[in-house]
Amino acid sequence: MTAGGVLILDPAVTARPGLQLLLASLILIPILVAGFLALRFHRCHRAERASARGAAQLMDTVLTTSHEWLWALDAQGNFIFSGPTGIDLTGYHPSELVGKHFSVIADVEDFPAAIRSLIDAPGVEGHAQGVVRCRHRDGSSVWIESSTHNRPVRAGQPAGLVGTSRRVPVETAQEAAAALSRARIRAMIDGNRMLTAFQPIKNLAAGHIIGAEALTRFVSEDGTGPDYWFEEAAAVGLSEDLEIAALETALKAAKALPPGIYVALNASPATCLDPLLPGILERSGLALDRIVLELTERLEVEEYCPLISALEPLRRRGLRIAIDDAGSGFASMRHVLHIRPDIIKLC
Repeated sequence: MTAGGVLILDPAVTARPGLQLLLASLILIPILVAGFLALRFHRCHRAERASARGAAQLMDTVLTTSHEWLWALDAQGNFIFSGPTGIDLTGYHPSELVGKHFSVIADVEDFPAAIRSLIDAPGVEGHAQGVVRCRHRDGSSVWIESSTHNRPVRAGQPAGLVGTSRRVPVETAQEAAAALSRARIRAMIDGNRMLTAFQPIKNLAAGHIIGAEALTRFVSEDGTGPDYWFEEAAAVGLSEDLEIAALETALKAAKALPPGIYVALNASPATCLDPLLPGILERSGLALDRIVLELTERLEVEEYCPLISALEPLRRRGLRIAIDDAGSGFASMRHVLHIRPDIIKLC
């Protein structure tokens, strides 16, 4: 530009006005073009910034007002994003979840199989949805419906899970809870994840052991006791299935007991009415006179005739009946008079 200015002012050029005008045009036009382009770039940049601010504000509005919880996990299952709706569902602020593993709020076994398959295959594109049980920060259970997408590695983005979740109605939550309980109990039965502990029974007069009560213990990560499992099974209609499985486990373990002692097995009247029971006892390899069935019942027995009829053939062959916790609940005098047990346990 300086050289052009000097050239224009050269006496040889100033003496020729036409040439001076041409040179001035050649210098000014690029300057004007550059100025125009700079102004246009500034306007475009300002428009883009305004558009980005608008998009960010819109996204913030969507995240704040949406009933859906938007979240994202990396391939290791750690949160990399959590929308503000998650505060109500989980009790955690987004900043508290980012960087934390999803196990902070949910266990893998509480996920539907379809979603578990996505977690087990990070980077493999797929989509699944289902109802998931989560833990709120206060320890309560929250049931949410999640729509989950497995994001593969693409355009430099790492693999991970992204999805939306929302609280489900009470009825849906109850159905999901029942389905989860049934699945857990069925897995416990099919996986034979039960053990038997024997509590010795002594003859107080002689001081020696005459029997052993079989107590079922369940192998679970959370260490829940037998009362929980039997109550859950009763709530979802699997009480007899679980009791039969526990009986089979106990009878198998009882084979290792000394031959001179009997084994006491807990059974509800409903299980005693199960047509499978006689066959299970016969296949156990234990003589019936070494088996005592302790009747336990949290609900009142309405009809005693079917129960008495089912037990009578076994009792004729040596099976003995005990009433458990006599004097409490429905183990009343009426219960004792109808059953006519061989043994009465006092609570």
